Amino acid sequence: MDKSNPRELWEYVLTQVELSISAANFNTWFRNSFIVKVGEDGVLYIGVPSQFFKDWYLKKFHTLLLKIVRDISYEFRNIEYLIVKDEHRKPPKEVRSTRGALELPLDEFYINKSDNLNPRYTFDTFVIGSFNNLAYAAAQAVLERPGITYNPLFIYGDTGRGKTHLIQAIGNQFKKQYSGRKVFYLTSEKFVVDYTDSVQAGTANRFKDKYRHYDLLIIDDIQFLSKKERSEEELFHLFNSLYDTNKQIIFSSDRAPLAIPDITERLKGRLASGMTIDIGEPDPESRMAIVRRKAASQGVLLSDEVIEYVATSMSGSIRELEGMVNSIICHTQVKGSAPDIAEVRQSLRSFTRPQKNISVKNVVDKVAEFYGIDEESIYEKTRRREIVRPRQVIMYILREDFSISYPTIGTKLGGRDHTTVIHSCEKIKRELVVDSDLAKEIQNIRTLLV
Repeated sequence: MDKSNPRELWEYVLTQVELSISAANFNTWFRNSFIVKVGEDGVLYIGVPSQFFKDWYLKKFHTLLLKIVRDISYEFRNIEYLIVKDEHRKPPKEVRSTRGALELPLDEFYINKSDNLNPRYTFDTFVIGSFNNLAYAAAQAVLERPGITYNPLFIYGDTGRGKTHLIQAIGNQFKKQYSGRKVFYLTSEKFVVDYTDSVQAGTANRFKDKYRHYDLLIIDDIQFLSKKERSEEELFHLFNSLYDTNKQIIFSSDRAPLAIPDITERLKGRLASGMTIDIGEPDPESRMAIVRRKAASQGVLLSDEVIEYVATSMSGSIRELEGMVNSIICHTQVKGSAPDIAEVRQSLRSFTRPQKNISVKNVVDKVAEFYGIDEESIYEKTRRREIVRPRQVIMYILREDFSISYPTIGTKLGGRDHTTVIHSCEKIKRELVVDSDLAKEIQNIRTLLV
């Protein structure tokens, strides 16, 4: 990656952010942001749509973004956020400012304000395999007879399975096929924010009118509507209005409609009333196709050996798989040629996850070995820092990588209270955001557990 090239820099930053936060947060807060310029003073200027976004970035994402850019180069001294109004939101073509800063031509990341769709998500870039061919076929059926066939269309599956890509591809294709009709995409979190803001501002009727005039409405991550009773009721009435007028509705979630907790049965019934399709785990052939296409899209030709290694190194999330490919692309750009298998193995160590059948004792042994301490000291009632930090790391790994309950972790590590375990895990999570050395330590420990 050329850190002086804002296009490549922002693409890399987005990739790292997407791996660090939930899909809902990423879609809500990063869809309309972009690098305005990279200043000669070492300040990175990021454009955001409003003061609310600016405040939220400073509160929630500033530390993460700063860590990402400083990992790229210590030349980046700080990040500042500029409010860019709607008419200026599309990034300008590449020009030099009077201060020598490079403006960012980032058209492929520009989100159309009228429909909120990302132009990168198309069927041309969507890899079809046995794991998602039914969902793809349903998407094509919807485009043939929108509002009639499979209404609503409900796509669900674990995070990183390509749900957002598919449902946005439907939206982008809908625009091409039906130029006179209106489409809009948003996350359920954004729906809640819009509704809450409209109630507070006394513009609830305007909110209702806005969403009822779309011919295709796509709502992502609908599971986050749980416990949002007033927003849920509003969606229920909106659904009825759109459905009764043959307007197409598409939802996505990480679980089936009837498995979403804390929403009313009547809304669950509406969500499940059309076509519900699960996107499963990608098969090896599909994963290899995803790796090959992702690399080729960046002009990188990988050997079959490298493609197979990357595709089989981690199962499940397409997002993490693409993150691995982005890491390889970054190394390729630095080196100037495609890496061999040994270089790929080394560069992807940070993506490695422990095996799920490793025991608690195995984890304790490896962490104690890594920090050079006696494994028995982990179980002792001591507050010495050289023991406390490794113990907290063990708790964090057991929770994050093995999904062991807090009480069980406490019991296994010397009979500690579950609140102590929770505190330790949260402490490591916070420190990981700002402590790159700790992040590398945990990455190295994970490689020992494979």
